[in-house]
Amino acid sequence: MTQPPSGKQFEITFEAQRATVVEVGGGIREYADGGRPVLDPYAIDAVCDGGRGAPLIPWPNRLGDGRYAFDGVEHQVPLSEPSLHNAIHGLLRWRPWQLRDRSPARIVVGARLHPMSGYPFDLDAEISYELGADGLTVRTTATNAGDRTLPYGSGQHPYLSPGAGIVDACTLRLDAETRITTDLARQLPTGSEPVSGTAFDFRVARQIGATRLDDAFTDLVRDEDGRAWARLTGSDGRTAALWVDATYSVLQVFTGDTLGEHRRRHGLAAEPMTCPADAFRSGTGLIRLEPGATTTATWGALLR
Repeated sequence: MTQPPSGKQFEITFEAQRATVVEVGGGIREYADGGRPVLDPYAIDAVCDGGRGAPLIPWPNRLGDGRYAFDGVEHQVPLSEPSLHNAIHGLLRWRPWQLRDRSPARIVVGARLHPMSGYPFDLDAEISYELGADGLTVRTTATNAGDRTLPYGSGQHPYLSPGAGIVDACTLRLDAETRITTDLARQLPTGSEPVSGTAFDFRVARQIGATRLDDAFTDLVRDEDGRAWARLTGSDGRTAALWVDATYSVLQVFTGDTLGEHRRRHGLAAEPMTCPADAFRSGTGLIRLEPGATTTATWGALLR
C-alpha cells in the first residue's frame, strides 16, 4: 500500500483502548474502546473530511473575509472557505506534523508555523495524546517562538460516535447555557441567546431526532473538576462523552448535515474552542501570546 492520504499513522494503546494519530494535520483519525468507536473515524485510505479529528490552529472556526487587524496592522490570510468568503479552521490542517515523543499509550506531535503572509508570527504547536484509565486526554500547547506578540486561538474537531446508525436516534446532553447566534449566509457570529425555552437546550438529555445543529455554545456548566461535558448516548446504550477544561470556553456542535451522504449525521462533532468564530476580528476570547509565552488547553473523551 502506498502511504495513506493522512500520512504516517501513529497508534497508541491502553488495555482495550486504541487510537491512531496522523501526520497530516496532527489529528486523531480513530479512537475506540473495546472495539466500539468513541470518536467517529475515517478510513485509512480516505482524505480527512469535515475537519474530522483535526486541530484548529491558530484560530478555530471562521474568520470573515480572512482579514483582521492586530496591534494596528491589517492582515489578510487565504480564503479557505471561498464559497462563504471566509478563512476557516486555521493554517495547520494540511501540514505535516512531526513525531516528538512516543510511548505505548502516549504520543506527542508538533508543528512549527513560521511567519507567513497574513500571519507574520512564529508559533510552535505541540499536542500530546494519551490513553489511560480515564480514557483519552488531549493536551494542546502553543508557544510564541518569535519576538513579537501574536494573536492565538485553538480548537479541535472530533466527532462523537453514535455506534451503529446515525445521530437521530441518540440522546444528547450538553452542559451549556448560551448559544452564539450567527447569520445564515456566512455563519459568522451576530450575538447570543439563552438556550432555555429553545430547541437548542440539551442541558437535560434528550433525543436529537431531526434537529440540525451547527452551533456554538458557551457559558459552559462545569463540574467540581472544572470540566464541561457533551454526552452522546447511542441506541446500544453506550455513551461517548467529551470533556473540556476551563481554557475551552466554547463548544461547537455539528450534526454533519452538509457532509457527503455517506458521512452525514453519522457522528456528532463536539468541537472544543478557546474562542468563538471570528475572534481575530472581534477580539472575543482571543489570546495575546507574548514572546516566549506558552498556553495550554486540554480536552478528553471516554466511553461509558
